[in-house]
Amino acid sequence: MVTNIQSPKPAAESIPSSSVSPAEVAIVRQPFKVLLEWEAFARPYKARNREYFTTIGAIVFLLAVILLFLKEWLLIGAIIAFAFLNYVLASVPPEKVNYKLTTRGVVVAGKTYFWSTLGRYWFSLKWGIPILHIEHWGLPPQLLLLFDEKVINKDQLKEAINKYLIYEKPEKTVIDKASEWLQKKVPLETEPASPQNSTK
Repeated sequence: MVTNIQSPKPAAESIPSSSVSPAEVAIVRQPFKVLLEWEAFARPYKARNREYFTTIGAIVFLLAVILLFLKEWLLIGAIIAFAFLNYVLASVPPEKVNYKLTTRGVVVAGKTYFWSTLGRYWFSLKWGIPILHIEHWGLPPQLLLLFDEKVINKDQLKEAINKYLIYEKPEKTVIDKASEWLQKKVPLETEPASPQNSTK
């Protein structure tokens, strides 16, 4: 009995790993550039009169008396703390801060918020002060950038931000609608008479 014994095939030559060069990946980074820069107040501010603080004090006192009978000590403390914070914000004018829109993100008073952590943006008007709102996926949940339309306008802001974010104003929540209704129905101070009405 004759068996055919085939000679083993020569093993394929192994290619040394050193001879295989990985593909080079070029990472192109956008150079840092300041798109817009301006100075404005850190928060909206409106000078309050004595009637405003008197009304706030009366409301806090009445709520504290009611909660005192209910023995809600934590709520009483929270209301007093809120009233004190409101007094400080209404009596102390804010300082001016520096705002920047750059190719990396938004800079507020030296702190950078990168575009990847920001969401939608929109505009609003409070006490005659234009405000740029930007969603933030962190703390604070929303950035408020005040600006003077005599120095910088909305079209300039949109042109700079549209490259990175979507312009979309969110719908008002139930809390927002209730707050607006309460401010209209229960004003904390009377508005000063306009010059036209005062001359009549």
